[in-house]
Amino acid sequence: MRPMHRLIYLLAVFWLLPALSWAAQVQGVRLWTAPDHTRLVFDIDGPVEHKVFSLAHPDRLVVDISRTRAGKHFKTVSLSDRHVQRIRHAAKKDGGLRVVLDLKQAIRPKTFLLKPNANYGHRLVVDLYEKSGKAQRVAKSERDIKQWRDVVVAIDAGHGGEDPGAMGSRHRTREKVVTLQIARRLKRKIDARPGMRAVLTRRGDYYVGLRKRMQLARRYKADLFVSIHADAFRDKRVRGSSVYVLSNRGASSEAARWLAARENAADLVGGVSLDDKDDMLASVLLDLSQSAAQEASLAAAQKVYRNLSRLGKVHARRIQRAGFMVLKSPDIPSMLIETGFISNPTEEKNLRNPAYQKKLARAIAAGIDRYFHDAPPPGTLLAKLEKDRRPREHVISRGETLSVIAGRYRVSLAKLRHANRIKNDRRIRVGQVLQIPET
Repeated sequence: MRPMHRLIYLLAVFWLLPALSWAAQVQGVRLWTAPDHTRLVFDIDGPVEHKVFSLAHPDRLVVDISRTRAGKHFKTVSLSDRHVQRIRHAAKKDGGLRVVLDLKQAIRPKTFLLKPNANYGHRLVVDLYEKSGKAQRVAKSERDIKQWRDVVVAIDAGHGGEDPGAMGSRHRTREKVVTLQIARRLKRKIDARPGMRAVLTRRGDYYVGLRKRMQLARRYKADLFVSIHADAFRDKRVRGSSVYVLSNRGASSEAARWLAARENAADLVGGVSLDDKDDMLASVLLDLSQSAAQEASLAAAQKVYRNLSRLGKVHARRIQRAGFMVLKSPDIPSMLIETGFISNPTEEKNLRNPAYQKKLARAIAAGIDRYFHDAPPPGTLLAKLEKDRRPREHVISRGETLSVIAGRYRVSLAKLRHANRIKNDRRIRVGQVLQIPET
């Protein structure tokens, strides 16, 4: 090789070496502020390795990302919140990228990598929590002054706005109107019960997306979701109310969706984030949450169904299962109530009648009240009242087993059997009253 050619070759290698050392590029960063932490998500166009360390005086968090450079959109980033004052970055001599978070206070960091999905590529997630000592002191102080919370019931009036729902055959009554009227009456009944309060997914004549209704229930931290509807059929003679819970097929399809999109920090199952869990663990956690929610849904639905059957004709002999979208929340017990057939002239008249609407609301509220008194959520006023009440009793409903009842009251199966002198499940029957022992 001639001297001139050798020189050109060496210069080319010299200039290409930095580029060859870059395996990835940080294309941007997104920031969310949650009540208990700040999350930063760095979008990266390939897999990376990283390390994190903290500095004090002033407080900083340093994130070193190996074999990475800053993309053009990341260079102009300007983000801040209650934890982060600003973000700086600079190229390192070894071909990596150093990102420095100037902090407003000392934090406890947590980082992890996420693989690509349908919406995003590779991501590096940095969560910033307040120092554990301070957080614990605040939490203890809050516990000292916090009152027992109310049970929250999310009431969903079906349809609305441009979606009128079913139409009455005689008076052209719109489903969206009567469902909102019944929902409002049900809210008043529940709000009147000590230790319980209700929230509405819609308060007027406007449309709310089906998945948005689920999200609102989760935002309100609902303990139960109740969707109110009115059925319709081409045969005007068909009548009766129905109660639905989620089918196993509907639960499976929703589980697949959650597992595919679990990087969303707002999606929590039972208070546990799935975004940083591997596929197997996330699947197990989701399955446990869904199973518990489905059992609770069925128990609550049975209480409501029993009351509706006393009020009038029920369309089916048992609780129905379907894949309705609004029932698919994996950690909130949910039911959908068809209050009657609006296509039936007699039931259309009933559904328009304020007196009948009150009876409906009273029956549904009584069923919900019975369910929560049998199995009050921990930390609620109802749980405190039930714990103070001696002895605790449970009336066995159709489909319940001793193991399900023991899990609901958080007592061991052995204790439950001993307290009631029961050797096996064959000795129990629908309507039997069980004594619930102390945990």
